[in-house]
Amino acid sequence: MRKNNTNNPSKGIRSTPENLDVLYEDNHIIAVNKRPGDIVQGDKTKDTPLSEIVKSYIKKKYNKPGAVFLGIVHRLDRPTSGIVLFAKTSKALSRLNTAFSKKIPQKTYWAVVESAPKTASGHLVHYLKKNPQQNKSYAYEKEIPGSKKAELIYKTLRDLDHYSLLEIQLITGRHHQIRAQLGALGAIIKGDVKYGGRRGNRDGSIHLHARELSIEHPVGNAPIKMIAEPPDDPVWKQCLRF
Repeated sequence: MRKNNTNNPSKGIRSTPENLDVLYEDNHIIAVNKRPGDIVQGDKTKDTPLSEIVKSYIKKKYNKPGAVFLGIVHRLDRPTSGIVLFAKTSKALSRLNTAFSKKIPQKTYWAVVESAPKTASGHLVHYLKKNPQQNKSYAYEKEIPGSKKAELIYKTLRDLDHYSLLEIQLITGRHHQIRAQLGALGAIIKGDVKYGGRRGNRDGSIHLHARELSIEHPVGNAPIKMIAEPPDDPVWKQCLRF
């Protein structure tokens, strides 16, 4: 069967101020469940980024005059879904930037892969080198010039008829890290033709989801754990039938 090499994330249903899936919000932070196809920060496509959608949501909800402050703390790849955290104040942004740079927040991802890994769980260590022209990272077993060390821990949650559901804990945060490392393992994410997937998903998504994010509140220091439900599609639904 011919492989579809043209993922178009703009095909899916994207977030709007009206349908925004808000997971947590207070005076200092807001976390939303990003839909596949949402782009977190503006780029050359000129599509409205999620950051501007969240600003519009805040402006309308609180009837705010003038510009709304919103700080981007981290990002997800466009075809990926799940938790994205924003800062609503400069104090929160500064402290969250420090926490994320020190890798203090705990991130858990789910991935539906085309082929189950040979071992049900494992600790992957690679050296990733980004190719900016291809917007792709390549995984190497040994360090090469320009590469960065990448680590993650995975375990298999469930084997389905045609796929497997993996849970991933990130130790480092590199460009396309999960996609590249799972691809190098032979456990390619469903729909991810950039990293060797058999075919693309119709909506341009890939089955990679930022499931959980645990942080200390940047102002109050209280622990917060956020959980995002995966997109509403048949494969994700099958994964949730534990």
